[in-house]
Amino acid sequence: MDVSLVEEAIELLEKANAGLEPELLSGPAARKLLDAYARAQRLSAYGVTALARKLDDASELSRVTGTTIARAKDTVATGKVLGSAEELNDALQHGDISLDQAAEIAKAEESCPDAARELLAVAQDEPFHVLRDRARKLKLEAEQHQGLAERQLAARSARSYGDELGMVNVHLTFEPHVGTPIVARAEAEAARRARAAGRAEPFERYLADAYATLLSGSGKGRAQRPELVVLVSHEVAKRGWRDVREGELCKIPGVGPVSPQVAKTIAQDAFLNGVFYDGTDLRLLRRWSRSIPIEVAIALELGPPPSFDGVVCVDCGNRFRTEFDHVQPRAALGPSSHENLKPRCWRCHQTKTARDRKTGKLKPPEP
Repeated sequence: MDVSLVEEAIELLEKANAGLEPELLSGPAARKLLDAYARAQRLSAYGVTALARKLDDASELSRVTGTTIARAKDTVATGKVLGSAEELNDALQHGDISLDQAAEIAKAEESCPDAARELLAVAQDEPFHVLRDRARKLKLEAEQHQGLAERQLAARSARSYGDELGMVNVHLTFEPHVGTPIVARAEAEAARRARAAGRAEPFERYLADAYATLLSGSGKGRAQRPELVVLVSHEVAKRGWRDVREGELCKIPGVGPVSPQVAKTIAQDAFLNGVFYDGTDLRLLRRWSRSIPIEVAIALELGPPPSFDGVVCVDCGNRFRTEFDHVQPRAALGPSSHENLKPRCWRCHQTKTARDRKTGKLKPPEP
């Protein structure tokens, strides 16, 4: 390849930058130009990533690109995967995806060959956090049979440090079955505090207060939703909780896989529920009441079959701080049934409620 082609493109970009006056552009013109710059950035990212395969030391890439060592290592790793993942290589080469998107897809592709095709479709249609979540799930499920539980156990850690404001930062890393109920209790306590205060501050502040309260040994922290749900295929238990085979499940919905041995330990001191489904059809339950029946609550936490990937907002794909919204509002006698309850994050829930109020859906039906 002739380097003069890249140098010519750089020269043209320099001229474009020199003539760029954003304040003189209309909104549509600015967005159009932004799209062009973003595509140019993605195209240049391909060259950097492909050439990174020739580097043994990520520190050189870090120096040349002005990025952190961690990001440089991710770029080098992505470059190595590009050599064997043709579809991923083509997508980045033509500027269809960003380097960040390519890095997430490459991590999954390395553990789960042929994952790129599915994830490239996700990258085109969904926000970045949805792609990252799906790629992480594919990677974990592929590694479940490769000593994942032992690596998770070895990866648990805790550290604390002070920042420039004098705040104490605490970073805790737990195994999935240990961290999930702790997070559930903290979010329940934060939600209680937020309601009591009329949501006067961002939820993250109430969450910080909740963790401080729980770590000090006080606070209610009682979640209305199940704190920990572990989904295990019956065949896994029948074989003695030794392994998980293709087509079987042993995981925390929305979090990821756990080892059968961990699931067995949890099952010895837990409420056991049977979930029966046929293909993608869960048995539907219906009840007209303000509260959600426990069977429906657990079914909702699992997510739709057969993947049972947990709870995500149906509007934005966010997993944080989800609530169950009545599609047909309770005020309009909507049932607390599986088909009438959909997860939404707090912000999307508020937006949908406001929309229902505006369209008159919050009124009881006429007799």
